Parts: sequence; structure tokens; C-alpha cells
Amino acid sequence: MNSLIQHAKRLVIKVGSTLVTNDGNGLDKVAISKWAAQIAHLRQQGKEVVLVSSGAIAEGMQRLGFEKRPTVLDELQACAAVGQMGLVQIYETSFRTHQLETAQVLLTHADLADRERYLNARSTLLTLLRLGVVPIINENDTVVTDEIKFGDNDTLGALVANLIEADALVILTDQKGLYSADPRKHPEAKFIHHARAGEPELEAMAGGAGSAIGRGGMLTKVLAAKRAASSGAHTVIAWGREDNVLTRLAAGESIGTHLEAENVHLAARKQWMADHLRIAGKVTLDAGAVQKVHDEGKSLLPIGVAAIEGEFGRGEVIACVDAEGREIARGLSNYSSAEARLIARRQSAEIADILGYAGEPELIHRDNLLLR
Repeated sequence: MNSLIQHAKRLVIKVGSTLVTNDGNGLDKVAISKWAAQIAHLRQQGKEVVLVSSGAIAEGMQRLGFEKRPTVLDELQACAAVGQMGLVQIYETSFRTHQLETAQVLLTHADLADRERYLNARSTLLTLLRLGVVPIINENDTVVTDEIKFGDNDTLGALVANLIEADALVILTDQKGLYSADPRKHPEAKFIHHARAGEPELEAMAGGAGSAIGRGGMLTKVLAAKRAASSGAHTVIAWGREDNVLTRLAAGESIGTHLEAENVHLAARKQWMADHLRIAGKVTLDAGAVQKVHDEGKSLLPIGVAAIEGEFGRGEVIACVDAEGREIARGLSNYSSAEARLIARRQSAEIADILGYAGEPELIHRDNLLLR
């Protein structure tokens, strides 16, 4: 794992709000300056870096006098709007010291759920990297609602890693890394130096709640590593206040918990499908279609669809489930839900007569299917 981080050309680095705001006491200018200096060093080595930073809400809470994280959505959005100003200012100042340009990029789930906006976000980020700019990404907490929130910036970091086909995701947190159990409650807990991302036992080890300032805990980091691994990105979880943690990691030193990805990079379109936290609809496949799609890698034909749920349009991502409701694949539908209901259980040769036009013979072509 060390050499993979050492030779990674494109990195996504995520820093949590507890670190950025010094446990909620205001933006930690010293810490941010140190990270900027280390990222500048990585840039000198020819590495491309995207920074995903929490802290807007926490900074806004401090500026507006909130002692506890608000639970009312509009108060959270107000904190984000106020706090984002200070967050961007300090990052720009810190990176300018090293003659590096920065760019603010605010994302919502809708930006990655819509194919066109996904491609626009990807194109923008890759162009910024090509121009030598360090993008500073945060969730657009000012406008999001509970239905479209990523939920935490660990997930956002993983989605960005997949979006730009990063080689590695580095999650800087207020913990040394992952332990076999909560070390505060179990002194005998063992530190996990290296594991395979996605191993089920890691989620049991990770536990639950995060800090009072941030939303994420160790569990969200383990799940983020699993998501990043789906496109071949490795993950390191390390203590953000470790001296020169980023430059030492880039030099190959073993710091924190290394979660290795075994998957090869997916095609960009399939990365996009894998990244969807929400799907537009669902189709239930009969046993024959399950075998064709999942076991043989064939396209999904209308005749194999037993039921359709939800409302979706052509080109939207839908889930394919078996009779027990288990998701076996997801993919881009060639037909809307209304059209799919008309052609379900029918031969492909009948589509033109049923719909009045000759469309694709498949409901989902195999090139647009991602097996689960």
C-alpha cells in the first residue's frame, strides 16, 4: 500500500470539521497553513490534488454563536452560508503563500445524480487540475435538503475520488486510524494498519457516532473507503495533526490505516452509476433474466422484466432486483417507466408495434449495466 500512495498521481484529500475548526473553536489557521504547505510539496512532485474540506457549518456556528449543532435545516444552511466565507478566505490565503491558485467547488447530490451535470462537474475538475489549480470542494449546505444531502464529507470525498478517477483517497481525521474496537472503551483494542477495503468486519469495528461538531464517525470513513475502492482508489485514514502526514505518506511511510482496493478502475460511465446514492426506479427480473444478466453478462431484455417500480425517464439509473428484492445490477434504462410497463414481458420484436417506434431491443444494454 505504501508504494501505491507514494506513486499515486492523483489524490483526493479530505479534512474533517473537527480538525479544520480546532474542535469548534474557530478556523485553525495554523493547521490549514500546514496542510497547504504539504499539498504544495505534493504539487511540486507532480501530483494532482483535490481537497475536500468540511468546516463551513462549524465555522458558521462559531460566528453566529451556536453552542450546539442546529437541528433546524434553515439554521444549518445559514451557518453554512456564513461559515463558507471564512473557510474559502483562509484556504485562498494559505495556498497563495505557495503561489498556488485555488477554486471553490460546491456540490450537491443532484450534481452527481444527473448525467449531464455529472459530466460537467468532472470536466471542470479535470480542467482545474490540468491548469495547476487546487480545487477546494465542500457540499453545498446552503441549498441542500435532507433528501439530497450526501450525509457527510467522507462520502463526498469518495464520490469525488471516483468522479475524477483518483488513485487514492486520504481521509484526515481526529483519530489515529481504525481500531478493532473503540479504544476509549476497550484498552485491549488492536490498531488496524492494513486491510482490504470493503471487508464486512471493518464496519463492525468502526462503530457509529462522530463528534459533536462533525457528522461523520469512523463508520462513514470505512464506508467511504469501500465506495472509493469500487473504482480502484485506495484509502488511508490518518490523524490530521500528525507532523507532515501528507508528505510522509507520499514518501511511502506507513501512517494510519491503509485500506487497499482490489478492483481495477471502472469505466467512467460505470463509475457514475456506482456512485449513485439514489436510483430513479426499480425493475424485478425473473429467474431466467437474473441468470442472463448476472451470471452470463448479457443485456436485460423486456421479456425478462416481471415488475416495475417508480417513475423514471430514458437514460436514468434504475436498479435490477431478483424475486427476493436483492439488487443484482443497476444500469441506464433505454426506456421511460411508462414505456417499460408497456413492453415488460414482451418480445423485443414487438416493441415497435407496442410503442409506435423502433427503439433499442434491450431495456438496459450490457455496456450500461453494473453488476452488484
